[in-house]
Amino acid sequence: MDRLLPKAIGKGYLAVMNIFKHFSSNAPKKTVISKEEENEFSREVTKIEALDDATKRLYKDLKKSMEAMATLSKHQCRIGHNLAASPVLNTEEELKSLELISTSVGQIEELTHKLNSQTTKVMVEPMKKFTLIFPSIYLVLKKREQCLQEYTRCQVKVEKYEDKERTGQNIAKLTTAKKGLEAAKESFDKFNNELMKELPEFFEGRLDYFQPCFEALIKAQIQYYTQCFKIYAELAPELEYRETVISDEDFEEQIQQKMSDIRALSIVIDD
Repeated sequence: MDRLLPKAIGKGYLAVMNIFKHFSSNAPKKTVISKEEENEFSREVTKIEALDDATKRLYKDLKKSMEAMATLSKHQCRIGHNLAASPVLNTEEELKSLELISTSVGQIEELTHKLNSQTTKVMVEPMKKFTLIFPSIYLVLKKREQCLQEYTRCQVKVEKYEDKERTGQNIAKLTTAKKGLEAAKESFDKFNNELMKELPEFFEGRLDYFQPCFEALIKAQIQYYTQCFKIYAELAPELEYRETVISDEDFEEQIQQKMSDIRALSIVIDD
């Protein structure tokens, strides 16, 4: 018998369904399987549903993270370019070292672009492929539901003829109904047993699929932040004043004093 679910994760399918709620609402009023069997099936479906939801949320969060990093890098470059173009740097020798900021943020932007490209390759694209499998699972579960409904319908039909008067015609119909029930039961049992084997296999397969992705992402991030640290570490000594380092409070006080001196100039209009 061919596998019901995809053997290899990430082959590509479309859309994602709310599986558990769909089959709970369509479940037959009368069932031919035990409560224990149905609960076991529901637990497996719930696990798949949770995996589906978690994968979609992680995919969206990764995309948002990449967009945020790209935006931050863009603004850093703008600040660096504005500093480099400032006329103050051309007149104040002490501030010329600030030109290095523009160079540094440019390097950071290149690193950020590289990290986002790596993230797309090792995480975003594999996750997208993974989410595309769920519609095929939905179709298989729908087929299982159809088999169960047919099994139940045949059981009801047998009970109907068993309750009727045992005439020759009714006995013949009962015999035919029992054969139909036997075939429906065999079909459902075979399908359900295979499904109950493959659903846990698929769920556990997420570990082997995602672990290399996360390892590659972590390595890419380590490389990114290590290089960023190196760039800033090389930049920091160039930006240090020759004067003694002052506290944040004293620095804030100096800024306020300079602002007061500027406001006191006759060319400044005080709102």
